[in-house]
Amino acid sequence: MKHAGKFARRAQTLGLKGTLLAGLLCAAGLVHAESSVTLYGLIDTGIDYVNNVTTPGIKGGHSMVQMASGIPIGSNWGLRGSESLGNGLSAIFNLQSGFNVDNGAFSNPKSMFSRNAYVGLSSDQYGTLTFGRQWDPIVDVVEGFSLNGNYGGWYFSHPNDMDNTDNGFSVPNDVKYVSPSIHGLKFEAHYSFGGQAGQFSNDSAYGGSIAYENGPFKAGVAYLRVNNPQTAVVGYQSGGGYVNSVYGNALAQARSQQIIAGGASYQFGPFRLLGDASSVKFQRGSNGQNLNFQNYELSGIYSLTPTLNFGAGYTYTAGQDHGTGEHPDYQQFNLIVHYDLSKRTGVYLMSAFQRALGSAQYAQLAGFNPSSTNKQVVVRMGLTHTF
Repeated sequence: MKHAGKFARRAQTLGLKGTLLAGLLCAAGLVHAESSVTLYGLIDTGIDYVNNVTTPGIKGGHSMVQMASGIPIGSNWGLRGSESLGNGLSAIFNLQSGFNVDNGAFSNPKSMFSRNAYVGLSSDQYGTLTFGRQWDPIVDVVEGFSLNGNYGGWYFSHPNDMDNTDNGFSVPNDVKYVSPSIHGLKFEAHYSFGGQAGQFSNDSAYGGSIAYENGPFKAGVAYLRVNNPQTAVVGYQSGGGYVNSVYGNALAQARSQQIIAGGASYQFGPFRLLGDASSVKFQRGSNGQNLNFQNYELSGIYSLTPTLNFGAGYTYTAGQDHGTGEHPDYQQFNLIVHYDLSKRTGVYLMSAFQRALGSAQYAQLAGFNPSSTNKQVVVRMGLTHTF
């Protein structure tokens, strides 16, 4: 499970050169002075306490204590490389695999590099063009304006990460273009091929974004449409393992999942204020009618010292089910304190509380089965190490 201030980006920034691997490639004559290969990764694990978790076939809800991996961001490792081709042009690649550090298993048993697997060309003057499995424009641009995009991850995401602002899935068969920065503006465009004979639009996806940065101010807006999302992308929503009380079978039934999202942030000295909003449509996802959600989030991060950070956020989600006439709503409060033991290792304590409102009967924090009531809370203590 993708960012400015996020552990994944910090892991990439702090990536260590794969010395042994580069040495072997050099011996084979495949590496020269203008190319590099980097081994990088992140390991996260922690202990959770959560209340009111239901179990299919067992009446009522019960508290649970568990060890869980990759909550602020999914534990992962990868290889990233580049080769200078001259005149500001480089060939680049990235292979990134998610895993569960608690049992050593791949996050997605069907795909070794389930997070990113792409190759492309990057130009200082003309931008970057890449091909393969990649993050979409929502992840690239808007996720950084959410609290979960900086600290907290999965448990802080909008209900069941319905808008992919916590990179619950990456997009396969994707062609991505990212422009260079032009007076603070940057543009991004995507197209993912469905690959079905005679059905050009099936399982395809497309989107784009615009981002702006000027000193302490940042802002961006992005759009993503995924046709047949149940089969086109594999993430938390379609990966199974949890009863989904937020949007149920809407994703499996939907002709498309459409997301438009935007956000902004401003740095006031040691305090960063963030805000974001998203609109999600599961087209024909409920009895042949649309299921819509709007998410609104306001959060802040305060750096008491260079190594001690506090984060707090509030999210309100308003739903409209055109198939049933219901209005499922949710509100969620998120808190985290993170302390860096070193440049690469940190410890944290976090908590999330969600309440179901309106037509929604049961709360459900991402990563757990629904509550037996309209409230659910989780407390987590964890350790994160980047390399």
